[in-house]
This record gives sequence, C-alpha cells and structure tokens, in this order.
Amino acid sequence: MTRFSLMRSFSSRFAGPTLILFAAAVAVAPQLVHGNSCGHDFDFHLVSWFDCLTSWRHGIVYPHWTPSANFGAGEPRFVFYPPLTWMLGAALGMVMPWQFVPVALTFLLLAGTGLGTRALARQALDDGAATLAGCAALFSGYALFCAYERAAFGELAGGFWIPLLLLYALPPRGAPIGALTHDGENRLGFAASQTSAKCAKGWGAQLALVVAGCWLSNVPLAVMACYLLAAVALAGAVLDRSWAPAMRAGIGVALGTALAGVFLAPAVWEQRWVDVRQVTDDPGERIENSWLFARHANPALELHDVELHRVSLIAVLMIAVALAGVVICWSRRKLAGSRRWWVLLALIPVAVLLLQFPISLPVWNLLPKLRFLQFPWRWLVVLEAPMGIFFAAAVWPGEATQKAARSWMRAGVASACAALFLAAAVYAGHSFFQVCDDEDAVSGMLDAYRSGAGFEGVDEYAPPGADNGLVATGLPAACLVADPAIKLGVVNTPEANPNWAVGQGSCDAALSWEPGSPEHKRLRALVSHAGFLILRLRSYPAWRVQVNGRPPVSLPRRGDDLIVVPVAQGPVDLTVDWVDSWDAVAGRWLSGVAVLVLTGLWLWERKLSRARLS
Repeated sequence: MTRFSLMRSFSSRFAGPTLILFAAAVAVAPQLVHGNSCGHDFDFHLVSWFDCLTSWRHGIVYPHWTPSANFGAGEPRFVFYPPLTWMLGAALGMVMPWQFVPVALTFLLLAGTGLGTRALARQALDDGAATLAGCAALFSGYALFCAYERAAFGELAGGFWIPLLLLYALPPRGAPIGALTHDGENRLGFAASQTSAKCAKGWGAQLALVVAGCWLSNVPLAVMACYLLAAVALAGAVLDRSWAPAMRAGIGVALGTALAGVFLAPAVWEQRWVDVRQVTDDPGERIENSWLFARHANPALELHDVELHRVSLIAVLMIAVALAGVVICWSRRKLAGSRRWWVLLALIPVAVLLLQFPISLPVWNLLPKLRFLQFPWRWLVVLEAPMGIFFAAAVWPGEATQKAARSWMRAGVASACAALFLAAAVYAGHSFFQVCDDEDAVSGMLDAYRSGAGFEGVDEYAPPGADNGLVATGLPAACLVADPAIKLGVVNTPEANPNWAVGQGSCDAALSWEPGSPEHKRLRALVSHAGFLILRLRSYPAWRVQVNGRPPVSLPRRGDDLIVVPVAQGPVDLTVDWVDSWDAVAGRWLSGVAVLVLTGLWLWERKLSRARLS
C-alpha cells in the first residue's frame, strides 16, 4: 500500500471522530469560559460523586449509602440511582480537579452522542454526511438543554445509547448508499462481503450490552429504550414477515436486563423500603401537566410552565427539522437501498410528536412504568439521532451531484452548519446556562462537604412516612436522651430544617463515631444513665445494629426516622454495619450468569460470522 493510500485510509477512519470530538469541545466551551452550569440536578450529581469517591477510598467497590445526604444522616441513593454516571464522575474526580469534572463529563457525554449517531448514520450515509449527523445530534436543542439547564447527566448518556440501540435493532441494510469503489470496498471502509456477513448475524450480544448500558445510566432512559426497541422490532417483524427481529429484541432486553441485575434487583425489591411514589406525586411531575405548550392556573406550576414552554419550543423545532428532512429526502429519492430502514427511522419523530399531546394519555396509562418518565418531552432524547440523520441526508450533496460541483457544495454546507452549531453553543451558553450561587458552586459544595455539614436529602429515598424536613442540621453522631421522641433542633427560618446546637440542652451527652467507613460505624462510650441514643443516621432495613455484641430488642420510631437505640447505664459498644440483603446477592448472581451467557452468545455469533465469510 502506498504512502498516499495509508494517509487516505487514516484520514477516512479518524477524521470524522476527531471532528465530532472538536464539536463536543465547542459545545462545552461556554462552561470552560464561565465555569460549569449549575443546572437543576447539578448538586445531586456532585454530592453523589463526592460520596462515591469517599466510599472507594474506604475500600467499598460498589457503595450503597450516600452519607452526606440529609445533613449527614444519609440515604440509600446508590441503591436506586443507576451507577454509570456517579461512578464515572467519581473516577474523573480521582484524576482532575473537581472544578473541571462536570465540564469533562458533559464533554464525554456529548461526544458520545455524536459518535453514536455517526455510527448509526454510517449504515446509510457516506462518512461526511454521517459526521454531520453526529454533530447535528450533539448540538440538538435537547442535548444542550440537558447539559446546561438540567445537568441531567444520566439522561444525557441516552444520546450515546439510543443510536446504538437503533444500530443493532433496525433491519440490516447490507452495503450503504453509494456504489462500491474500484478496489471492492464500500464507503464504510469494509469489504462488501464483510459488510454483508456482519449485517447477517444476530447482533444479540451487542444489543444486550446496549440495553444494560441504558439501565445502568438512567431508569427513565431504559424504559424508553425498551419500548423503542419493542416498537422497532414489531414493526420490523411486520415488514420482514419474520419473527426474527422480535426474537432478537426479546433476547437483547432479557439478557441486557439480567446484566444490569446487580443494580436492578435491589432497586426493584427495596422500593418498598422508601417513599419512591414521590417521584410522580408532585403535580409538576405528572404526565397530564406537561403536554406541549400547556398552561395552568395553579400558582405552584408557574415555574413549571416556564420550563415547559421552553422545552416545547425545542420539541417543535427538533420534530420539524426531522420531518422536513424526511420530506426532502423522500422527494429527492435519497432514501435508496432498504426502505425498511428509512421507514422505521422516519416513524420515530411521528411517534414522539403524538406522545406530546393529550390524545396519547391512554398509551401513558396502559403501558407499564411509562408514567415513570414524568414528562412527555423526555422522549426527545430518542429523537436526537434520527433528527441528525435526516438533517444530514437532506442537506449533504450526494453522489448524484456532478463531481466538479460536489466538493464546493459540501464545503459550503459544512461551513453553514459550522456557523449554525457555533450559534447553538453560544445560545446555550446564554439562555440555558445556570449561574451558580456561591454555596452551589463546586468550590462552595466542596467546602461544605469537607466540613461534614452535609446536604439536603431526596424525598423519594426517605423511609415511608418520614419527613426529610424534620432532620436537624448540625447533629452529633449520637445524642443521649431520656425521651426517644424529643425534638432535636430549633427552626430558625421558615420552611428550613431545624438547627441543633449544644446550648439547646436537648442532648444529655453528644458522642462521636470512631474512624470508619460510610457503611461500617462504631461508637464506644461510658453512658451516665439508661436512655436512648439518637444516631445521626437514617433508618434502613439493611443496617444491622448491635449494642455490646447483641441486637436491640426493638428500635423506637421517630418522625425524622433517625435510628434510635436503647442503651443501659455503663459501657456501650455500638456498631452499625451495612448487610447485603438477599436481593443484592441475587442481583450479583444474576449479573454473573448473564455475563457467562453473553460470552457464549458472542462466541457463537463470532463463529457464525466466520462461517459466512468463508
């Protein structure tokens, strides 16, 4: 192979991904200049990264407890929130200053959106158009809205997983659009026989990995992914007159869900131990209150309606671009090759549009767990890749254009799109950017974390019937009292948590934990009188409490649901340890068995592919 051929091969392989990485850097440039955006969920994620890294440093590989929530009383957040993003954020915190971690994670997720969309687009478009599709997806209004205004890192990961799901779920197209070159290679860089063999195999293993990735990133995302996969598979089965797509999808969902069992089994079983219903009980988080451009007379929904109007504009723009791209491509007969692939992709913006109106309410009520999405516009994450592909297919000059004119036309389209994407980044940095208050900035949050003061808890992770607003700030590790129902702390500010101080006299003695880990605590002291120790630790069935080597006969219940331990006068050796319940053990076994099945499936698919190549 000549030197020119090597350079051409290198350029065709890496130019597109490199351009997408550069585009992702442009998308986060406002945060590099002004600092990270403190979106709606930013504090939640940042505290999770802090606590995860602290647990790792104590040797806890998969943490369960978030000790800094509820002002140091903690909550089982890591049991219920998927681990991919909080582990990735903690990992980044190990190697770079915390001020750069949110920006770095945003960059990685936006780059994943572009690269995933490009991989899907390369099934039908040449490298230049596929790269343009990836850039359009990562600069889509919803991706930037999630990155800047919401700081929804888990959902932002969907921009990467959804196109891969479609890549492995849509009917294989064989060779992409465009004739083969003179040396027998198609525009994706694979030999024609290799492409056909690759498209012919089952792809069950890859599909299972993508489904598992969705579950481990964000639960609403996984719900959408499973329903999207089911719809695509059933439509593909009808068009192909074969049950093979549905069988492949069923295997992918079952195996992918089993792979995520280490997270899903405890999250599903232990929901009865927390007040998870609060996720959908809030009026602002009900499907009926978030239809496209809806307005409400309820003053409590005023801010909700402002955000709804903004995201409705984004939805209309993205759906309009996608449908306009479909119409343009259809009129110009650009949808060559397998029409099944294009038809199934074109149905996605139509379905997303219908789900934004009250007419779709029976669907939301009928399909299990669909209401868990809270907002119909969350389906826009599914639209990012199709919108990018149809946009690129519509504006990118194809092979039918004369060769002399094609180069300058593509250069003009690329320049115009670059200006458009730059304007989108500037707009996001101006309109979606959330300025951080001093206490919400990374430095302020880090100072508060190191002080041990803790942060507010999340209502849906509270024990059933407990009130997070009753947990006092400033509590010691343990408070010796005669009355287990005594109120700890004084409310100094309306609608704020009570504040405890030594001078209030509510504790007969304030005790401290010995050095230990977030999931293994020990306290030794000489108690002056019989009574109760109120621990700065939220109750949860996974905690095993022992006093002088024995479990207490009973633990009184408080309104703030802090653990209350009866103690006798004299020496007290109290230990509190996190004990894995049967569901956690079952989840690990389920994931382990799924890994073995996945390995066998992958080896079988590899053998089948080699047989077809030969």
